[in-house]
Amino acid sequence: MQTDGPITLTRDVEAAVVPVGTIVTLQKGEQAYVTQSLGGSYTVVVNGNMFRIEGKNADALSLQAASVSASAALGKSATPEELETQVWDAMRTCYDPEIPVNIVDLGLIYDCQVERVAEGSHRVNVKMTLTAPGCGMGPMLQQDVQSKLISLEGIDEANVELVWDPPWNQGMMTEAARLQLGLY
Repeated sequence: MQTDGPITLTRDVEAAVVPVGTIVTLQKGEQAYVTQSLGGSYTVVVNGNMFRIEGKNADALSLQAASVSASAALGKSATPEELETQVWDAMRTCYDPEIPVNIVDLGLIYDCQVERVAEGSHRVNVKMTLTAPGCGMGPMLQQDVQSKLISLEGIDEANVELVWDPPWNQGMMTEAARLQLGLY
């Protein structure tokens, strides 16, 4: 969703400055342009600066929070393969606020292991990177992945580690991502 015109903020709202990640408060009455609404969050431009607003604050933009469903809950009866599919689907709902492609298709997920801890209880270990090592949005994206994984039934722990080796490059993107971004 991209708006053609400005949206007036209906209340003060917490936002992260993109790309540094600093948390600020946007003021009620300011004009915001929504440039991206993917994965349950909103990227907006206010006074020429870019910000990420969490979906729980959609009302400040006069919007209803979008529901982000990774997949149907299979619960404790899920097979290891079904659970792994749910994990990857959940990570596909995570987006860099500047790039309209999910982090899986961007090639930012280097490794993902689902381990059974006990009957009906699993831990997910993820190694991910960012498109640029100095990106201040890293901790926010890391938390987004962790939160979405823990919200899956049967996942009780999610460890998301940021790694820098090998360095990310555009060749790590899926063909669909490169097409979407016009890199062909």
